[in-house]
Amino acid sequence: MMHRTITIHEVPRTLTDSASLADDALIAEVLELRAEVEQLSRALESRAVIDQARGMVMALAPCSGEKAWDLLVDVSQHRNVKLRDVAAALVGSTEGEALPDALQRALRDAFRRLHTADRL
Repeated sequence: MMHRTITIHEVPRTLTDSASLADDALIAEVLELRAEVEQLSRALESRAVIDQARGMVMALAPCSGEKAWDLLVDVSQHRNVKLRDVAAALVGSTEGEALPDALQRALRDAFRRLHTADRL
């Protein structure tokens, strides 16, 4: 008889060849759902930081939420830095963390472009 061991919630479980395919499918689904929940949790955390940064841009510019979003995306793309990392750096700067020079320049340039576009 062949056995294999899998871990669910840190508890080892041995399945034999006689275990139903439904059990295997259920275990696979649970593991897949757990991974999805973790991914969604990270996305929610990122979204909160991005929304805070967006609010900061709206207050500093001043501009609409859509333009603030576009500005952050623009900086992210031009600097090849993930949007959540741009947002985290900007939000962190309010807590005494230094904004990296390259990111500071990119934000300054993006604010200038925003104001120039508003004047046209």
